[in-house]
Amino acid sequence: MVFALAAYAPAAAAQAELAGQVEIRRTSYGVPHIRAENFRAAGFALGWVQMEDHGPRIVLGLLRARGELALHFGADSLDSDFAYRPVHRRAVATLPLLEQDTRDMYEGFAAGVNRYVELHAADLPAWVRPAFTGADVHAQGMGGPGTPGLGRFIERLRGGPDRRDAQPPAGEDGSNAWALAPSRTKSGRAILLRNPHLAWSAGYYEAHVTVPGAMDFYGDFRLGGPIVLVGGFNPYLGWATTNNAPDLEEVYALDVDPARPDHYLFDGGSVPLRRVEETVAFRNGPGIGRETRHTWSSPLGPVIHRGGGKVYVLRAAGENEFRGGEQFLKMMRARNRTEWTNAMKMRARVTSNLTYADRDGNIFYVWNATLPSLPHPSGGDTAAVPASRSSDVWTKPVPFDSLPQLLNPRGGYVRNENDPPYLTNLFQPLRRGRYPANMPEVELRLRGQHSLELIHNTGKLTLEDVVRLKHSMRMILADRVKDDLVKAVRASTPAPEVADAAAVLERWDNTVAAESRGGLLFETWWRRYVSTAPQARPSAASVGFPAPADALFRRPWTAADPIATPHGLADAARAVEAFAWAVAETKRRWGAVDVEWGRVHRVRHGSVDVPVGGCSGQLGCFRVLGFREEADGTRTAVTGDGWVLAVEFTDPVRAYSVLAYGQSSRPGSPHHDDQAALFAANRMKPVAFTEADVERATIRRYRPGAEAAPR
Repeated sequence: MVFALAAYAPAAAAQAELAGQVEIRRTSYGVPHIRAENFRAAGFALGWVQMEDHGPRIVLGLLRARGELALHFGADSLDSDFAYRPVHRRAVATLPLLEQDTRDMYEGFAAGVNRYVELHAADLPAWVRPAFTGADVHAQGMGGPGTPGLGRFIERLRGGPDRRDAQPPAGEDGSNAWALAPSRTKSGRAILLRNPHLAWSAGYYEAHVTVPGAMDFYGDFRLGGPIVLVGGFNPYLGWATTNNAPDLEEVYALDVDPARPDHYLFDGGSVPLRRVEETVAFRNGPGIGRETRHTWSSPLGPVIHRGGGKVYVLRAAGENEFRGGEQFLKMMRARNRTEWTNAMKMRARVTSNLTYADRDGNIFYVWNATLPSLPHPSGGDTAAVPASRSSDVWTKPVPFDSLPQLLNPRGGYVRNENDPPYLTNLFQPLRRGRYPANMPEVELRLRGQHSLELIHNTGKLTLEDVVRLKHSMRMILADRVKDDLVKAVRASTPAPEVADAAAVLERWDNTVAAESRGGLLFETWWRRYVSTAPQARPSAASVGFPAPADALFRRPWTAADPIATPHGLADAARAVEAFAWAVAETKRRWGAVDVEWGRVHRVRHGSVDVPVGGCSGQLGCFRVLGFREEADGTRTAVTGDGWVLAVEFTDPVRAYSVLAYGQSSRPGSPHHDDQAALFAANRMKPVAFTEADVERATIRRYRPGAEAAPR
């Protein structure tokens, strides 16, 4: 990274001026409340506070976005740099095309990072210099190239198995979201729940940004930028995102022109491919090396493979989109549903379910996707679609208003737990046949069923009720199969220790609260039962399980009975064998079959080491946690619930939140682990949002970077 001190001096003066245009107030748990005179100053403060709390991570993210990791870390980073260089070029080219407020946020953020680096150089590696730009921040927000399913397609081309119908085991990458209409709340005001389930390294950052007269927004600002991927609320409305993984890509097989190298035949003519060379510098011991690679592109999209007389081209929705931050900033500033929906119709955010609520009492859900309007059947992840003319390829997305969505439905709720959209509200289900063939099929996994049990037929709720229900730790899977298991074990004339274990299971309350006894035994049995299931049943949908459903359940899941299936055990004899194994294994690992869930499952963060309740969504928990196995046999929470927000659109707005892993990744910070025990105890902190609440809760106030630079 080239850096000239003389050239930087004018920028430093401008940064010092920005510091005078913004105040940061840190409240309890270190949440920054930023009050800025303009958007550039707001971005400046966000860059500063993120550096305060996560310094090296922010620097590395911006270096990655520039495609300059290898220059500092060596050849192992070359793949990342080659992938990000085109993204960065796109960011440089498109930054001037963004609206001024968005540019100001990006450029202000870079200035805030630079000012922090200038004043705290001693705390950072010697090679870090204050030379980041708004284009670097823009590139970070655009993200790296994403091609879901491309690996399976390449594997198939190279002779691998066709796994089109295979479903990988469900992980913890998902989310829960609710919106309740005034008819379902005791206050008569809408309530929103935002509950993402990503790795605890995902980089959620809680903050409140106010630009008087222009924006007053509280939510998560993902690390690395001011408007990377945002959810939260303002005085008028709020929204939550949940992943939906739409099929946004098609691979097209084009015929090579036999008469002209590096051309393909299309629309009756010969079209040249474009060769793009890229050279990346990398640290090579004390010196600098360089590596050059090339890629091929076409007017239809990047070339991903050539062979057998074909050129394979990937056509992906959103490939050249650059306005994601601009869209989110419009959503953050919206004052009603019309303004918010108009921002959504930019289609710059190409994926994600959106769950919305507002002060006017509206609730809304949309399965958002820039979904290709296909003139042909989808090729999926493993097949290419032959194309010889323009009419063979998709050219436009399905209109926004044609996407699955619900506004103020009967029953007064919308919800999503990453399932397809059709059963978002059981009073008003959406018909699969109304939507394109390249949308997912009807499915409702156990976590979604748990959600419906919590809110479908309940009475009117308070915000505090929503917080309580959000922590539900019932393992719905146990409700479906435990009775069958206990009966089968007792009918098998079990050994005394197995019979005693069955009695423990029968007494178990089917929850995975920290103090609950029996959950570990059940989970150990289930893992064994699944792992011994026959796998070669390609016609049986897995519905989120790592084995065919009809190899696990007597009644697999069916859309005809979506909240009572799956149910019962498919193979009682195998279940009994697995249970006997689980009894011995549970005793071997933890000393008893009735060990408390929280003795094994822990939140360990900084100085905190406490028991915690929660389990995989695959088992039907609504309070989702995923764990890392430790050498001593215990498990440490590393994914799942982490950043949670519940908000009620009263006047003024009321809200609760918790960020389990804290505002700061710096171990010495008082806000590194001060929310971990709160989270483990199933509690949330009140959000300070009004000016009076922020003032009462302020524990530190300052202007970022106002101090003079050290000599």
